[in-house]
Amino acid sequence: MFSSIPHTPKRYVHHSFRSILLLSLILLGLVGGNALVLAQTQAPPANQGSSTQQAPGQEPPPEAGGPQTDVGPYAVPKKKEEPPPPPPEKPKPVPGMPDYSVQVNVPVVNLDVMVTTKDGHFIPNLKAENFRVSEDGVPQKVTGFNQSEAPITAVLLVEFASTNYQFLYDALNASYTFASTLKPNDWIAVMEYDMRSRILVDFTQDKGAIYGALNQLRIPGFQERNLFDALWDTLDRVDGIEGRKDIILVSTGVDTFSKKNLDQTLKKIKDTPNVSIFCIGIGQALIQYMQDHGYTGPLTDLTYLQAQNQLNTFARMTGGKAFFPRFEGEFPEDFRAIAQSIRNQYSLAYHPSNTKLDGTYRKIKVELVAPDGGPLTVQDEKGHKLKYQIIARDGYTAKHQVE
Repeated sequence: MFSSIPHTPKRYVHHSFRSILLLSLILLGLVGGNALVLAQTQAPPANQGSSTQQAPGQEPPPEAGGPQTDVGPYAVPKKKEEPPPPPPEKPKPVPGMPDYSVQVNVPVVNLDVMVTTKDGHFIPNLKAENFRVSEDGVPQKVTGFNQSEAPITAVLLVEFASTNYQFLYDALNASYTFASTLKPNDWIAVMEYDMRSRILVDFTQDKGAIYGALNQLRIPGFQERNLFDALWDTLDRVDGIEGRKDIILVSTGVDTFSKKNLDQTLKKIKDTPNVSIFCIGIGQALIQYMQDHGYTGPLTDLTYLQAQNQLNTFARMTGGKAFFPRFEGEFPEDFRAIAQSIRNQYSLAYHPSNTKLDGTYRKIKVELVAPDGGPLTVQDEKGHKLKYQIIARDGYTAKHQVE
């Protein structure tokens, strides 16, 4: 079985063994050297620092800032932090250019005030410091003030119903008298009402067109006198007109069949800015005659008393005035007083201390004061003290509006 293995001499076996041993030692030396080299190239522990020496003039390696691996971090330089940009320079003022400032959403209250004697004569030459304005009891600072005589923009609203001849006669007499006081720059519209209101002529400066509109009032129609509806319709029509507007209401003040009631009408008046209502009560002579001779009963007397109170309320709320002429000769004098009140006025403006536009109604009070803060005394040419009255709106509704 062993005869197939060739025979080897002994010295050759010993020599081969030494060769194998030497080769094994060489291989072990190479493996150990590689391990030593690997150990020298590994980074030292973090608590011992690095023993690597930097050559003179050589830049240091970048600080490692990249992701970590099992053999150490990649040498990725950290991104340098850039300083924040400098703030923008303010524009230099231009010589001679005023420094404007703009304010938005700041409410302004414009208030037309008339100061007259008890006879209705306008009192001129008052100054801004003579007016004290308070809103809901809080004093306000007047920032705008002027006295002017300006053209008027007005609607002549005439009651023309099939009731009594004296009422119709007074209505026409009052309307023609008002038309005679107009000036070329005035803008006037004419409306009449019974059961409903109708426009006879739209705003015009043509006095002939105004007389032509009044000439149509010859044959009355219905007996109903829907004052509240007519006044509501008129306020709607003038609400979109800029600036101050006036309504010259020629009426008995009686309402018989309106869809709107008095409270709704008063609220509509409050919500319509820059409108003054001047009232001419018609039929006063006839009403007084019937009351004196017992031709009216308690119910009729109450009706006409309420009618007068309504006209007075419309005027007082809007800074106007109500007149109740009992004689034909009083119409020209009353309309002259109305024209004087409309054309001659003091215009005040202030920024309310309560800037909220919350839809509430703010009460306004206007007083005249002397330089020492006491009540202002007005005297005539002879040095006699005069009683005066201040006519202005008694309030406004604080809401967003375009004027």
